[in-house]
Amino acid sequence: MIRVLLADDQPLIRSGFRALLDLESDIQVVAEASDGAEALALAREHLPDIALIDVQMPVVDGIEATRRIAADPALAGVHVVILTNYGLDEYVLNALRAGAAGFLVKDIVPEDFLHAVRVAARGDALLAPSITRQLINRYVTQSPDIGTRAVLEELTNREREAVALVARGLSNDEIAAHMVISPLTAKTHVNRAMAKLHARDRAQLVVIAYESGLVSPRDS
Repeated sequence: MIRVLLADDQPLIRSGFRALLDLESDIQVVAEASDGAEALALAREHLPDIALIDVQMPVVDGIEATRRIAADPALAGVHVVILTNYGLDEYVLNALRAGAAGFLVKDIVPEDFLHAVRVAARGDALLAPSITRQLINRYVTQSPDIGTRAVLEELTNREREAVALVARGLSNDEIAAHMVISPLTAKTHVNRAMAKLHARDRAQLVVIAYESGLVSPRDS
């Protein structure tokens, strides 16, 4: 059962998402919040698998709520998905930097919304390669960050290769095929890279890969 926390300051939006989720036998809405502070408290209380958090909320906004969830070891199993009205913008990139697993635009069709919840619950990033390119082209500096680049020295050559492939949108199975290794070994490379880079999930690996200069938009 996928346990979901809904956080949005608009009751109508929350009720609409809840109505969709309540129809699914494998998804359960465990709590609703109207601001980021309440979302954080309820996340600690209920330990959901997914926290669907509006990017702009009163008291504590969605980005700060995401940052606090990501920083709390007790909430390591909570995957944050940012909800936005506007699609790609700097709020989205800041949310990914803060620890979000991805983002959804509120006018998403119901089937895609439900699929996205299940994808996030598996621990996969909600960042298609085309979206990644747009995001990076708009908001990530084209000059590699020296500090970010230095942390890549912690990685082995194979781990760096795996991170670059994650940034290009490849799944673990596709990484395995590209590197001619088993899917389990590919997953191990990715997980070790995440641990060394202190990345919460694959979405943060994508940001690190581009900001460090390991991958550039023209490579994607």
